[in-house]
Amino acid sequence: MDTSNMKLIQITDLHLATPGSLLHGLDPLDRLDRCLGDVVDRHPDADICVISGDLTDRGEPAAYQALKSRLQGFPCPVVLMLGNHDDRQNFRTAFPDHPVDGNGFVQTATSTDWGDVLCLDTLASGRREGDLCSDRLDWFRKKLENAGDRRILVFMHHPPFDIGIPRLDVIRLDQPEEFASIVSRLGQNIRHLFFGHVHRPVFGSWNRVPHSALPAINHQVPYDPVTPVMAYSNEPPAYAVVLADGETIVIHQEFFLHRDALPTAG
Repeated sequence: MDTSNMKLIQITDLHLATPGSLLHGLDPLDRLDRCLGDVVDRHPDADICVISGDLTDRGEPAAYQALKSRLQGFPCPVVLMLGNHDDRQNFRTAFPDHPVDGNGFVQTATSTDWGDVLCLDTLASGRREGDLCSDRLDWFRKKLENAGDRRILVFMHHPPFDIGIPRLDVIRLDQPEEFASIVSRLGQNIRHLFFGHVHRPVFGSWNRVPHSALPAINHQVPYDPVTPVMAYSNEPPAYAVVLADGETIVIHQEFFLHRDALPTAG
């Protein structure tokens, strides 16, 4: 009987600005502080934390330095990913020791007792849409080919499919056909696909692979299947707690700013 298990934290879309700056009337750095504090208080036993892109809003060096200072002493290993609001060079300058693949993309493979966590770099510099070039796809393909019978979780910033919100669907992963082909041919061990980018809770399946997204740390995108213009809301932020064992994956979303207890009935 397989008794291996894993607790993983996913945080996404920090959109950090220069410290002291507000974004859409909110303080993204203060929200990050409160999020990380909640993880430390409630889940210090987590095995890994993945922050799945849009670490900053404009890729500013000061924003990456602010993130770096916040992660010092964090109780579990942190894997950082890039989104369309990030700057790859400024990120690598701030985090020179963070793993990259052989071509300098911020792609990582983390092995745990439970299985492998693969994190992809979908940043297309200067564009809001995501991209997986042949070099990045080759890296992903080889990881799947060499995985044997190990279970796999895949993280990527941009979803590779439409989610039914026009203003987000136009900036999803561009040309996802090759990625879908690799998943169909080699992804039999992929247990779940996690993404960021959409700033809201989304769940479902794609090519028979379960997927999920979660709210951002700063601002959210309300569900609107009609309006093509981007708009944001102050719906509550959350991070995800992923509990995986041999057969089951359970995902909790922790709404860390909204913990006020309600009066007991009766």
